[in-house]
Amino acid sequence: MAVGQGDSGAGVPRETSPIEFRLDPASGVPTYLQLVHQVEHALRLGYLALGDQLPKVRDVVAELAINPNTVLKAYKELETKGLAVGRPGQGTFIIEAALKQVRLPELTELRRALISWVAIADAAGLDEDGIAALVANVLRDFRERREGTADRRGGARHEAEGVA
Repeated sequence: MAVGQGDSGAGVPRETSPIEFRLDPASGVPTYLQLVHQVEHALRLGYLALGDQLPKVRDVVAELAINPNTVLKAYKELETKGLAVGRPGQGTFIIEAALKQVRLPELTELRRALISWVAIADAAGLDEDGIAALVANVLRDFRERREGTADRRGGARHEAEGVA
C-alpha cells in the first residue's frame, strides 16, 4: 500500500498523497535525503503540484519503519528549500512547484525512449549497477561539454573506453 493512501484500519479513510516513498538502504544516501530527493523528482516530473499534501509523518513512519525525526528532518529540508510548508494539525503541503519540469507529451516520449534504451542495455549484458554507471558517466560528460569544461581528448577517451 502506498504511504499516505488506503484505510486507517478503523473504517475511516486517510487523506491520500500523490507520492509514495521508497527507501534504498544500500544507496549510501541518508534516509532523510532520499525522501527529499523523491519529492524533488516528483516535482520535476509533474507527479506533485502546488497544494499537494505530502504523506503525514505518522503514515511514513508506520509504512517505512523509520524514526519520526527522520521524516521531520526531510520535511524541514523541503521547507528550507522553499518547496513545502508545514501547517500545524493539517500536514505538509507543496508550496512551490517551480522546479524545472518537462511537459507531459515530451516526458512520455522520453520515458518510452529510455525504457527502450534500458532494454537494449540489459540485452547487452549490463546489470542495474552497470546501467547506472553508464548513465552517470554520460551525464557527467554531457554536463562538462555543456559547461565548456570538458577536455575533448578526455571525453573521447571516456566514450571509446566506456570508463565510468
